[in-house]
Amino acid sequence: MAAFDLPSDLAVRTHREVAAHLVLRGWIPGGVGDWALALRSPDGTSVARVCPFDPAYAAFVELCRRCPDSPYLPRVLLHADLDGGATLTVLEFLAPLDPAQAADVARRWADGDPAFQDVRQAALAVDAEWRASTPWWDGIDLNAGNVRRGLDGRTVLIDVFCMDGESLYGQVMKDASVVRERLPRSRHLLEIPYIARESAPEEIRALREAWEAGRP
Repeated sequence: MAAFDLPSDLAVRTHREVAAHLVLRGWIPGGVGDWALALRSPDGTSVARVCPFDPAYAAFVELCRRCPDSPYLPRVLLHADLDGGATLTVLEFLAPLDPAQAADVARRWADGDPAFQDVRQAALAVDAEWRASTPWWDGIDLNAGNVRRGLDGRTVLIDVFCMDGESLYGQVMKDASVVRERLPRSRHLLEIPYIARESAPEEIRALREAWEAGRP
C-alpha cells in the first residue's frame, strides 16, 4: 500500500474517503462508469477504480489472478475491500482503443477466436462459480466498450462480468430486506454512478426510502 501512499486501514475507509485521499495526492479523475470512478495516477502509469458496490468486479479480479501471464488481461497492482462492500482496485493504465478495432475484438471473442481460448476457458469457470454463489448474477458480457489498449500497445479486455442490475434494483423497490439478506456487503449500493447520472430526483428518493424501509 505504501507504493500508492494509501491508508493502512482501507477496510474501514469508505469509497468517498479513499477517492478524496487519492485526489488530494494528485490522482486525477479520468472517467465515470456505471459502477465506479476511475482516477489516474500522477505519473500516468496506473488507474485506481473506486467502487461503492459491484459484486461482479471481484470475479474479474479473480480472472486476472488465474491468468497472470495473459496479454489480454490487465495487470492488477492492488485490490482491497473498503467499508460496506466498496472496493479499490489499482490496475495498469489502459487507453481507449479505436472503436472499429474494439468492435472487431469483441466480435472475435464472440465467434470463439482461438487467440482468446485460455482466457475464455478461465472466464467460463469463474462465471460458473459466481453464478452458483452470487445473487443477481448476469454472466459474461464482453462488448466493444470492454476492449482497451495497454501502454505497451497490446489489446486488453476489462470488466467482462456483470450483474443483473435491473432485477437487483427492482428488488430494492419491492423488498430491500431481501437484498440486505442475500448481499450483506451492499451498504453503498445506492451510490453507484449510474444512479446519480441516470435517475430522476423522484427515482432517487424512492430508492432511498425503499432501502431505508428494508433496514432490520
